[in-house]
Amino acid sequence: METEAAAARQAKESLELAFQMSQILDTGLDRHTLSLLMALCDRGANPEALAALVRELSSAAPPTAAAAPAPVNNGTAVPTPTTASLFPSGLRHP
Repeated sequence: METEAAAARQAKESLELAFQMSQILDTGLDRHTLSLLMALCDRGANPEALAALVRELSSAAPPTAAAAPAPVNNGTAVPTPTTASLFPSGLRHP
């Protein structure tokens, strides 16, 4: 049981370190997305292929509602529907 706690602590520390590096590099990855990518790497996924996929999906993501001007109806602003992101965890676009 103690080894499980130590393994969990080590995993949390590793994720925190990777997240700090991600923030320094301004990747836009949140902890959840980063943990999923790390888990895929732990299971044998090619990290370079994952990086290419993240770049491709980030560039293909539709523009956010904040980037588009709100339509005007009779002089009053109408709320713009929020566009679904390919990355609900909030990846920034390059």
